[in-house]
Amino acid sequence: MADTHDEFLGARQSLKRSAPRRVPHADELLESALRRRKRRDFADRSFIRPFQHLLQACNEEADLSVFGVRALRVDVLRCLRNLLYFDEIEADCPSVLARPIHAPVFITGMPRSGTTFLHRLILQDPSTIGPRLFQLVYPDTSRAGCVGAALRKRWVSLQLTLFRLIAPELNALHPVTVDSPEECTDITAHVFQSLRFDAMYRVPSYNSWLERSGFLDAYRFHRRFLQHLDAQLPARRWILKSPDHLFALDDIRKVYPDARLVLVHRDPVRVLASVAKLTEVLRRPFARSVDRIEIGREVSASWLDGARRMRGLSTDGSALHLDYRQIVARPIEAVRAVYRHCDLVLTGEAEERMRSWLRTAANVRRPWRNYKLAEFGLDAQVLRERFTPYTDTFGIEIEHFERETGTGALA
Repeated sequence: MADTHDEFLGARQSLKRSAPRRVPHADELLESALRRRKRRDFADRSFIRPFQHLLQACNEEADLSVFGVRALRVDVLRCLRNLLYFDEIEADCPSVLARPIHAPVFITGMPRSGTTFLHRLILQDPSTIGPRLFQLVYPDTSRAGCVGAALRKRWVSLQLTLFRLIAPELNALHPVTVDSPEECTDITAHVFQSLRFDAMYRVPSYNSWLERSGFLDAYRFHRRFLQHLDAQLPARRWILKSPDHLFALDDIRKVYPDARLVLVHRDPVRVLASVAKLTEVLRRPFARSVDRIEIGREVSASWLDGARRMRGLSTDGSALHLDYRQIVARPIEAVRAVYRHCDLVLTGEAEERMRSWLRTAANVRRPWRNYKLAEFGLDAQVLRERFTPYTDTFGIEIEHFERETGTGALA
């Protein structure tokens, strides 16, 4: 952790002095990580090619600021060091890779559709588990002890505080805390096959390469990551959430043949400006300039593809389909539907915990911010026509853009 602390301080100091705007070569970063951990090589080198594609795209397309270069370097080295931590644990305890991950539940679908709300509601059940933010940043807590784990949580909290300072709008769009359950994009980012990088940096060639190459190796690592976390907190059912899972379902099913799938639907035109705004907010701290119109094109094209993929699952009995309005109006009924579909048992204790959470401040709904589609070069009428096959297939209620009162928004 001290290594990462030094790197992050270097990123802050770089704002005050001139520095190259190119990310170091892949070999240099690999050697740095190996040298810090006193290792000769990585046990699995399948991540090298996507790693090289990412760095090349960041250098040639992302227009990174000095801070962006430094921050990317910190992020990359953290991922590489975590890979080496896994290698060390597996050398000492090979049985970790034999741990079964039984019938994990993948919640995915249209972004800004209540998936975060549903995920966190289900995780009130003590028989379920999902990856927490601090675990995604520093997964190797098993050997750190209570003090070490507390220090890592504190360091993650400090990083969150800094990021809120440089991207103050993020908390309104997607509030996070050290202990909050988070998306799996940070897991697959460890092997550099994650749409998380496309959200943070302008890397179209990397994104195109991901589409062509698929995510099979990424989800093989995803399983390995869960096995390490499962060894720390066993005997729970894994509940996982990310809209990005939608673009990797074939590979997910190869790695997790018994996976359960929950798809959440919402009027896409209602949410696309918010998705575009989130992309802008994530990219702006790291780039010298951000093109909103380009972001609008990218986001709309991506979710037209996502809508097409969901239509392909409309008659697939292995997927449970839920509507945003259903989750908002009748959350416990939505949970019961998920439990029936996933062969889970909803105990009285678990349901009471969920109802208690629904009554607490932890579930306060945030005011919906009507970000303008036009700011991102998007037109509501054109989008409505393009998404009609999707909204008609699932009978999705069209939402209007008038100011909502008292309803708020669920991410």
